[in-house]
Amino acid sequence: MKIDEVKTIKLPTTVHDLALAPDCKRLWVACLDGCVRGVDLETEEHFLLGEHSRYASGVHALPDGKTVISAGYDGALLWHDVETRSCFRRIFAHEFWSWQSALSPDGRWLASSTGQYLCGGYKYEPAPEREPSVKVFDTMTGELKASFEHVPPVQSITFSRDGRYVAAGNLMGEIRVWEVETQSLVSTWTTGDFTGWGIIKGHYYTGGVFSLSFGPGDDLLYLVGMGTTRDPAAGNGKQLWQAYAWQEDGFPKMAESSADDTGQGLMESFVFHPSDEWFLMAGRLESGQWNAAAFDRETGNLRASYNYKGRVCQGAFLPNGDRYVLGGGVSQGELKEGSFRDYGRVWVSRAS
Repeated sequence: MKIDEVKTIKLPTTVHDLALAPDCKRLWVACLDGCVRGVDLETEEHFLLGEHSRYASGVHALPDGKTVISAGYDGALLWHDVETRSCFRRIFAHEFWSWQSALSPDGRWLASSTGQYLCGGYKYEPAPEREPSVKVFDTMTGELKASFEHVPPVQSITFSRDGRYVAAGNLMGEIRVWEVETQSLVSTWTTGDFTGWGIIKGHYYTGGVFSLSFGPGDDLLYLVGMGTTRDPAAGNGKQLWQAYAWQEDGFPKMAESSADDTGQGLMESFVFHPSDEWFLMAGRLESGQWNAAAFDRETGNLRASYNYKGRVCQGAFLPNGDRYVLGGGVSQGELKEGSFRDYGRVWVSRAS
């Protein structure tokens, strides 16, 4: 397999999240400057759809093609009308940031995770949450469907492929899975492999589980982040993914990335190819050869890799699988004439 970069689209600021429109001609992006933008993948032109008062962290296109929902560090969820380019519903979902959000496969539910890391004791354990860290909303009405407790901050969230379950992971590597309809906790376990405890430059937790994805058949749950390190602030932990049998006793780890295949860095994005034969992991590179790589699902072996020379925050495949898009950014450079260069990026690539 080989990865080829087809085109690079520049945007004003870093892309935190992206979503393909149903026709796959347009891409919706949530950006560092709080803006939610539409991007034409052919012409590369972009326009403003809406805006959060702080960073925009998530964006989701509903199946009808008429509505886009975004999430932000202002704790708000915004419903945007694509045709009029206007916001018709605003819900303050959290008192703190919406770290990450997810749309159920059928577009019925939107889940958002939150939680502020406040010191709860002399060992720097997190203080209890001030509000439920996971909330699920009805995308048609905006009504709150369910609220779930977790240990803050909860940095990643996803739905199972059948839409029955929602899973969330936090800074300390604790995973919880709930059934949406019954609002019951069905699984919980903790892995220390993604969590760093700083003992060099300061005493604090860093890292965590940055992305989650259910595998084919929903029997495995994949976790993505950065392997542990003595100096988490340096970002030099192992580029890491792991797969867990979340419904089995003891929640056994079934597979993980090999040290021989990976370098060091924080991985933020995980997405399956439409065939489910392989998946793509991407993020930030501290040292090594790549910040995006394709892995075989059956063997876990590295199939191809590429260095985008920037931070990758999120990715998505076109339905036919021939191309994928990644969103992120590069260094903003120096301030010139009162502004920075366009440092946001959408990379369009092909893996063959």
